[in-house]
Amino acid sequence: MSAPKIKSPFAMFEWMMAFRYLRSRRRDAFVSVISWLSFFGIMLGVATLIIVMAVMNGFRSELLDKILGINGHLVIQPMDTELTDYNDIVKRIDGVDGVSFAVPFVEGQILASASGGSAGALVRGMNKDSIDKLQLVSKNVLQGSFDDFDSSDGVALGSRLARSLGVIAGDRVTLISPKGAVTPMGVAPRIKSYPVKAIFEIGMSEYDSTFIFMPLEAAQAYFNQDGKVSAIEVYLDDPDRVGELRPAVEDAVNRQIFMTDWRYRNVTFFSALEVERNLMFIILTLIILVAALNIISGLIMLVKDKGSDIAILRTMGATRSSIMRIFMITGAAIGVVGTFAGFILGLIVCLNIESIRQFVSWVTRTELFSPELYFLSKLPADMNPSETISVLLIALVLSFLATLYPAWRAARLDPVEALRYE
Repeated sequence: MSAPKIKSPFAMFEWMMAFRYLRSRRRDAFVSVISWLSFFGIMLGVATLIIVMAVMNGFRSELLDKILGINGHLVIQPMDTELTDYNDIVKRIDGVDGVSFAVPFVEGQILASASGGSAGALVRGMNKDSIDKLQLVSKNVLQGSFDDFDSSDGVALGSRLARSLGVIAGDRVTLISPKGAVTPMGVAPRIKSYPVKAIFEIGMSEYDSTFIFMPLEAAQAYFNQDGKVSAIEVYLDDPDRVGELRPAVEDAVNRQIFMTDWRYRNVTFFSALEVERNLMFIILTLIILVAALNIISGLIMLVKDKGSDIAILRTMGATRSSIMRIFMITGAAIGVVGTFAGFILGLIVCLNIESIRQFVSWVTRTELFSPELYFLSKLPADMNPSETISVLLIALVLSFLATLYPAWRAARLDPVEALRYE
């Protein structure tokens, strides 16, 4: 006995009629225009939502990588006594499971001056071994090098700071600190000239225009911090485990300290990004909703225009459910094709976002993504698979729901009334 044949929920003639209604004819031109507008509306809505969310994700990811690439996930500062035993503390912290490395440093604000001008800067004194671990710095050297950095008595400048001062590797830069030697006349500013050992570019304008790295011992001498450091930065294997690893790090330090982590230091900034991201998602989803409403209006007009055709199909034996499925297929086809066309368009734009930005900037002769304003040197885009799937599902569901009412009206059409005046 042969297995029973599974009947498809949509008959072949229903598909045939649906696609016939989608094809444009001269007397259906207006209905066809609305269908095309619905298609382009959904396509552009899906593409826009994918592009904007990818840029927002890329922006957050890039900023997080840059911020956490040069700033520790945990920062340990002294409370009762100065950090003079920092080497022992670092060794104990390095032994904690989940900790990548710990870095002691001396930090202070100064005025940097050279022949090209002057600018405020932040000096961070670190050993060469510590700088080598900060690959965001050590792997992005534009000029010079960090070879023999500890014994060179030189400094490393961010690229934007070097340009503003008009210096290159090998030149000298003068650092002026307000916290200098104490004299009978008061505190005299400390002024000292250093050779520029290296110029690096992190890719975040705020850091490239601010940071100066100096050998740890030289920084201790310059800031009158002999034998001690300002703080210790702890870098974790997984930044998201910072809350879980805090107690273990505190136990390893084994003294009174003040500890902060990256979440609290940047909570306002990343919370603002998250709120903006969620609002953009809601606002741009309305574009898809408007396009879905166009599908409703287009199908209602199509049902009104095809009243006699529907009546003839009913008299030939087509059931109400068949009529309903025909118009559901007609509207859903617009939504499905528009959704996947929008996905392809969004994917192409996201893969070429920086080239498109440069082209538009060149055509309009404007700076669309100023590094000074947005902190990053290029426009990032990071498509999240689950988020993209959510966008596609929202578009498909809205497109399907938009077909229900017009299809129901078509199914409820009375053949007698439709043919009375034909």
